[in-house]
Amino acid sequence: MDRRRFLQHTGTGGAALMAMGMNSSVVQQAFAAKGKRPNIVLILADDLGYGHLGCYGQKYIQTPNIDRLAKQGMRFTQAYAGCTVCAPSRSVLMTGYHTGHTPVRGNTGGIALRDRDRTLAEMLKSAGYRTGLFGKWGLGDANTEGVPNKQGFDEFIGYLHQKHAHFYYTDYLWHNGERYMLPGNKDGKRGQYTHDVVMEHALKFIENEKDNPFFCFLSYTLPHHEFAVPDESLKLYAGKFKEVPHEVQWRQGYAQPAEPKATMAAMITHMDKGVGQVMELLERLGLEEDTLLIFVSDNGGADYSLACPEFFEANGPFRDYKCSLYEGGIRVPAVASWPGKIKESSESDHVWYFADFMPTFLELAGATETLPHDCDGLSIVPELLGKQAAGHAQAQHEFLYWETGSGAKLDRAGRLGDWKAVWPAGDAPLELYDLSRDLGEKNNVADRHPDIVAEMKGRLERNHADPPPQIEPPKSDSRYYW
Repeated sequence: MDRRRFLQHTGTGGAALMAMGMNSSVVQQAFAAKGKRPNIVLILADDLGYGHLGCYGQKYIQTPNIDRLAKQGMRFTQAYAGCTVCAPSRSVLMTGYHTGHTPVRGNTGGIALRDRDRTLAEMLKSAGYRTGLFGKWGLGDANTEGVPNKQGFDEFIGYLHQKHAHFYYTDYLWHNGERYMLPGNKDGKRGQYTHDVVMEHALKFIENEKDNPFFCFLSYTLPHHEFAVPDESLKLYAGKFKEVPHEVQWRQGYAQPAEPKATMAAMITHMDKGVGQVMELLERLGLEEDTLLIFVSDNGGADYSLACPEFFEANGPFRDYKCSLYEGGIRVPAVASWPGKIKESSESDHVWYFADFMPTFLELAGATETLPHDCDGLSIVPELLGKQAAGHAQAQHEFLYWETGSGAKLDRAGRLGDWKAVWPAGDAPLELYDLSRDLGEKNNVADRHPDIVAEMKGRLERNHADPPPQIEPPKSDSRYYW
């Protein structure tokens, strides 16, 4: 069954358009009257857990800029990633389709979006936005249809293949289809921290496009491994923690930090510094009130031993880590700021996920007509700005869906109200949790609610459509950057 017939059969197509009512928000109309639509800055952290930030209860790691972002805007408590691993989560963000529908579902690193796939960047570009991507892509390696400049981005610098993105002192990055050499890292030297190189280009993009509506997507690699950070940032935490020797054989080529806790903390604080640089630039250019700034993570925190997840309580009260469909793998920190539009120091328990970015941003851009009729997302503009400013009430998701793996190894999860289902691969029975009483998913109540279990199974099965071939392209330079 093809995708369109599948969606007609399940009755899920067109939900976003109906919920949005095809009407521009009051705020968008106001911007149109001024002759300028809002800028959009999206900052995506990599493997940052719900509990890694001060505004979410972190005790040891300093994140003053993101904490300030939360104070001047909105902190979400029930935001979800597109998936529990990198590439599918980014595919959901870019296409507006959840993991049962999105084209890239494998996490091998180089599986590419197709030319016929329409991305959020393409739609914003067609609406007159200048578009820039800075950092990790993971949706198409070199010489494929999926490279950023073929998927709607005017400007790109960073990593194409995810395994290239494992390194912070690589010898080159990609810049608009060409290798951007980093001579400070030649022959194994560690002179140019790639995150800082990417940040320089992102800030330049914002400054260059200050007179145009722009979409700036900062797709950080921090705090994903390898675990390495400039000495200046490490000094903030060096000697601060009781470090336990790690008996771990790390992959060849990765840094083996002498102080794992200090390194992990410093990486997150270094990431926070970049967020502060963006905030300061928007302030200096007078763009604060013209710009929606959202910070979020691509999935839950990882359980690599060098990340010290238990010490930092990386995922807060939630069960498990990255790669798992329990809450710790998919519930993420998310804060949004837009001075004068989003209420200061506000908190939202609205349930949303990455598929919602597309209808949200297109509504603000006044480009709802380009939204795919079968988009799985719903605009969260009313939640951000209020019903009166948005011109319509906030629509609620009836059901959220996630999957990871394939075939006999397909794990699935769904949320229906406060009910959370986790259906492991193979012959394992479906697990059922009541999140209103059991945030940590400790008490499987499936045997008490056979009717809900049956409902969940049906929904999980109906939301999966077979993906296109998940093809990993040939190795660039005969290596995968190890």
